[in-house]
Amino acid sequence: MNVLGPLRAFRGGRPLALGPLKQRLVLAVLLTRPNTPVSVEELTDAVWPDDPPRTARKNLQAYVSTLRRVLDPDDLGRLRHGPGGYVLHLTAEECDTLRFEELARRGDAEARAGVPSRAARSYRQALDLWRHDPFSDLAPRADVLRAAVERQHARRLAVYEAWAEAQLDIGDPGPVADTVDEMVSRHPLRERLRAAQLTALHRVGRRTEALAAFDDCRQRLSRELGLEPGAALHGAHRALLDDMAPSRPRGGPTGSRLLPPDLADFTGRATELDVVAAQLDIEGGPPVLVTGAVGVGKTAFAVHVAHRLAPRFPDGVVATRLCAEDGSARPWASVLAELARSLGCTERLPADREEAATAWRSWLSGRRILLLLDDAPYTAALGPLLPPSGPAAALVTSRGRLPCLDPAHRVELPPLSGEEALDLLGGIIGRTRLTAEHTAALRIARATGHLPFALRAAGNRLSVLRHVSLGQYADRLEHPLEALDELASGGLGVRARLADAWTRLPAPARDSLQALAALPDVSFTLPAAAHALGKDGRGAQRALEELIEVGVLPPPSLPEVTAHTAVAPEAMRYELPWLSLLLAREQAAASGERC
Repeated sequence: MNVLGPLRAFRGGRPLALGPLKQRLVLAVLLTRPNTPVSVEELTDAVWPDDPPRTARKNLQAYVSTLRRVLDPDDLGRLRHGPGGYVLHLTAEECDTLRFEELARRGDAEARAGVPSRAARSYRQALDLWRHDPFSDLAPRADVLRAAVERQHARRLAVYEAWAEAQLDIGDPGPVADTVDEMVSRHPLRERLRAAQLTALHRVGRRTEALAAFDDCRQRLSRELGLEPGAALHGAHRALLDDMAPSRPRGGPTGSRLLPPDLADFTGRATELDVVAAQLDIEGGPPVLVTGAVGVGKTAFAVHVAHRLAPRFPDGVVATRLCAEDGSARPWASVLAELARSLGCTERLPADREEAATAWRSWLSGRRILLLLDDAPYTAALGPLLPPSGPAAALVTSRGRLPCLDPAHRVELPPLSGEEALDLLGGIIGRTRLTAEHTAALRIARATGHLPFALRAAGNRLSVLRHVSLGQYADRLEHPLEALDELASGGLGVRARLADAWTRLPAPARDSLQALAALPDVSFTLPAAAHALGKDGRGAQRALEELIEVGVLPPPSLPEVTAHTAVAPEAMRYELPWLSLLLAREQAAASGERC
């Protein structure tokens, strides 16, 4: 089944007749989610977007019946109707989009395993499956197909970027330099792609083109988004400039300052800022690990700290993300190479992990450098990157609590206080508007869980919806079925952020969250959790502690007791963050529909 281009189907090398337009639309919609139920309502909307006839359901049944005879003449159950709708069963060998995903996942696994040559080959095989835009002959006729095409293009872009980085890691930039312009023309503001373009052009000797590419991207980002290039793109540019500059003494400090912009309205956190600043000022101290719930502002906090402390680290302050946009861990070799380029390290870093870590630490030794390692997925990802005991320091953020990171100075970032939450919201929507509806503003702050990311999304939306009172908006946020839809403005989508965190959770943690979502209240005791989870007390306690470790559930609050009184586990109260609870309920409902 060919989807990555005009819709085509074959058996034994011969093309199959897929019938009239509406019948092909039905097949195309089923192919947007192979092996997953597609409802009759969704198929109806795709085939008759404006005014479906009274016979729509009967016509759909006829189209499906014909497709079943064409695609499944041996009656193997390939096209079935079940509780959630129609399901078209296909394997990766039978559908190019499934084969694309299989190869892409294989490439991701090989990249994580530190085998970039194999990763590059798998990614290239996936990309070679593309013949044209998906559903190119049908997509203009149905919104669901247009949305599917957009998703496929986004996935293709991510795979291309991963392939380009793998090619650069194995020292073969030529194919990237030869093909990257076509992708850049489609995605000129994509910084990860631009960084690969810049590095590839630089390494094949097309330095003038590389400089022009950086300048073009910088101007577009400033003009269209009001942003400066991020750390990765700045690092590629720095490497290019260092290569073009006159030679300097080996190992001399670079003084690189490659950080995301600081938030002009950064709010609160005075205590945590002082604690982290004091800890990073201790020469030879352990890394500082900042953890907290999704949306609590860990990255913004760490960036603010790094800007504030930059004068203390004259040899360089550099930030890098340890996870890719799809949530997978970036290969350690790629991260280490980026850090080395950004800081002007000219040492050859061996391919062996331990040898590379030794060479990297040797180069860092004696230099006052601050590394901001953002979004660490697990402890092992930090291993080769952390500096040795000495003047260099590391500030790490992570959604999980990384219990195996020892030694480390741990800082748990809580939600903002009520006063800080109102201060942030008022700075976005205006103090006068907030003061005029102070009580409603308090409700909005509570409905966002006092999380900076959600507060910003709410504030930005209210800034656009000037006709909506704060009271009306608070009503919407307090409605469980509307809250996540309301917390979206431009690129600030709370549901998307929460969904990304959801996909990163281990399956047992997701199952536990779904079970806890059935509880009537966000606050609960261990016995209530045990009942919801269907476990005994010890099993429920272990499940809750796993959620605490991965950063989903805050540690339990303790009742007021004397200093000499032990607290029974049954007396502790746990509390799920409100927005995480809403997403868990959505996921539980969706899971129920699929069953």
